[in-house]
Amino acid sequence: MQASSGFQGRSAGLGLALVSAFAFGGSGVAAKPLIEAGLDPLHVVWLRVAGAAVIMLPVAWRHRNLVRERPALLAGFGLFAVAGVQAFYFASISRIPVGVALLVEYLAPALVLGWVRFVQRRPVTRAAAVGVVLAVGGLACVVEVWSGLKFDLLGLLLALGAACCQVGYFVLSDHGGQDGRDGGGKHAEPPHPVGVIAYGLIVGAAVLTVVARPWGMDWSLLGGSAGMNGNEVPAWLLLGWIVLLATVLAYVTGVVSVRLLSPQVAGVVACLEAVIATGLAWVLLGEHLSAPQLIGGFVVLTGAFIAQSAAPKPPSGPVASGAGAGAVVGPVEGELSGGRAPH
Repeated sequence: MQASSGFQGRSAGLGLALVSAFAFGGSGVAAKPLIEAGLDPLHVVWLRVAGAAVIMLPVAWRHRNLVRERPALLAGFGLFAVAGVQAFYFASISRIPVGVALLVEYLAPALVLGWVRFVQRRPVTRAAAVGVVLAVGGLACVVEVWSGLKFDLLGLLLALGAACCQVGYFVLSDHGGQDGRDGGGKHAEPPHPVGVIAYGLIVGAAVLTVVARPWGMDWSLLGGSAGMNGNEVPAWLLLGWIVLLATVLAYVTGVVSVRLLSPQVAGVVACLEAVIATGLAWVLLGEHLSAPQLIGGFVVLTGAFIAQSAAPKPPSGPVASGAGAGAVVGPVEGELSGGRAPH
């Protein structure tokens, strides 16, 4: 009976992980038509984060103790994983294809290993080094360096900025993990991942409100339509897709899936996000990638997964790990698990 129950749990976890990957993978596809219709990328980011934050307010109230217990973790998640990643990612897809932008973000695990090796001066495994080399080599194929960087350089730098924001959150979470001990040196109650997500969205919305200044947005655009590969789609429908499916649903299913699966298995499924995003962009936006770019994308995902799986675990506290999606997992069962850096 226990084996059957475990199998059912893993099957449910795998299904939820796939739902989460599909939901996250569609964010850029839904956002790009809004940007091309005239909305500023920062305004689209603000609409997404603020809308999701409002929906998650009841969850934030339920876990209001986190404000007192884990302020640094909440601030880091909101500033880096929500505001930073999304702002850079949405700005990048206004200039380069969705799939390329997301694949550039998948350099984050490799960049984390660089921080561990050269800044923290901690050893990394040979497998991790191989993963970094694969990720960088695959990215060279994605951007077609032999053509003199075929894509917009600023767009690529913005996507790289999104990857760096993920690294910043990973590092902050590593250090902030020391807050997970009480005065007697024992482990305190681990933060609930959905609560961290809720407050991260609230913090991100507050930061983006200052940066994006939504009061200057052309709100009438939301009552119109946006072009999607020759078809007109209501702007409000795309916004609902971004807020409800690509943020709220994606986060909740991602959290539950990581708790039902091991972090390694969830990380493999999370890598499908880039594949899904590229496929959706191909079908819905007409953004075709060449054969070398597709091969390079596969190599990037392979390298990112190897780098992530081989990364050394810190001695204590919650850490963020995961590919472009940024799954947050803990070094021991019961730590923070399941947060994602939204795209």
